[in-house]
Amino acid sequence: MTQVDEAETAEGGRRRGTGSRTRRSDIRPDTGTGSDSVVRRAIRVACRPGPWKRGRVLAALAVLLGLLMLLHARITDRAGLGSLVESVLPWFGVFVPVLLACALWRRSASAVVALLLPVVVWLNLFGGLLGDRSHSGGDLTLVSHNVGAGNSDPAATARDLAASGADVLALQEITAQARGTYEKALAKAYPHHVVMGTVGLWSRLPLSDTRPVDIKQDAGPLGESKPYEVKMIDNRALRATVATAKGPLAVYVAHLGSVRVMPRKGFWTDSRDRNADALAEALAAERDRRVVLLGDLNGTVDDGAFAGITSRLDSVQELAGDGFGFSWPAAFPVARIDQILVRGVDSESSWVLPATGSDHLPVAAGISW
Repeated sequence: MTQVDEAETAEGGRRRGTGSRTRRSDIRPDTGTGSDSVVRRAIRVACRPGPWKRGRVLAALAVLLGLLMLLHARITDRAGLGSLVESVLPWFGVFVPVLLACALWRRSASAVVALLLPVVVWLNLFGGLLGDRSHSGGDLTLVSHNVGAGNSDPAATARDLAASGADVLALQEITAQARGTYEKALAKAYPHHVVMGTVGLWSRLPLSDTRPVDIKQDAGPLGESKPYEVKMIDNRALRATVATAKGPLAVYVAHLGSVRVMPRKGFWTDSRDRNADALAEALAAERDRRVVLLGDLNGTVDDGAFAGITSRLDSVQELAGDGFGFSWPAAFPVARIDQILVRGVDSESSWVLPATGSDHLPVAAGISW
């Protein structure tokens, strides 16, 4: 009896043990077949950041990029910030593919959509410069070049410029030591020329009414007290009339003040801006209907500092160029600071010539009327 009871007890224990294991298996975590697990899964999915919630920082950066380009004219020029931004404004488009790659990597739909703003703004500002807008022909070929004070071979530079076929050639940053070299090397191709200070004009056609243009290179009482002969040594602008078969053409040659990045003043443009304002006054007083400005302005036409100039003259590069026409620095051009601006004539073509011994590239244009 005792053995039977013990056997039954043992069997019952095994049965109870089996039942216990069964009960423990019944309370294991749900494998996802019940209604509770469906609710939990739905909550988890809802809490995950979707494509419209991911990449909010990227979306914000895209919007800021678009607003920066759209409102560039409203950026303060304190410490030259506005001029600096506008000098490299086309290059802000480089950030678009970078942000796009990040948005795709993050699978962020909001960032991709936000990128439409900078894309539309950039295309509105610079899309027209992507194609070739030039036309064949032209009555006159113009070339402007900052030959560089540190040019080690001015004779070779002069030969290259003469070979360009220019009818009118404007040079800036002519040193006293190199002046004779340019005059000798260019004499055969250009029988007419004038040099005033550091700027000069060479022409196949007769020149008249040549005179310096006061662009307020010397500021303050000390500058004003300098005698004329002393000022002319560093003169940086002139005006001349070119006699063409279709009438007179007023030609200005200018080299505006340099810009500097300074620790305390930031992007320093004081002398350049003062020169630009004075040149704008001279252009406003010009009575000839046909006007050309050739020179190193040390800034792009997008820079608000040149509003007084660009409101009166048009950029040949923007009207009839191929691409952006960057001219500086010659080793890797990132900005067009060498300009050919016109009024009263038709812009036919604009291009950049090969490098010389200067740190600038020569720029050329064809005009007609």
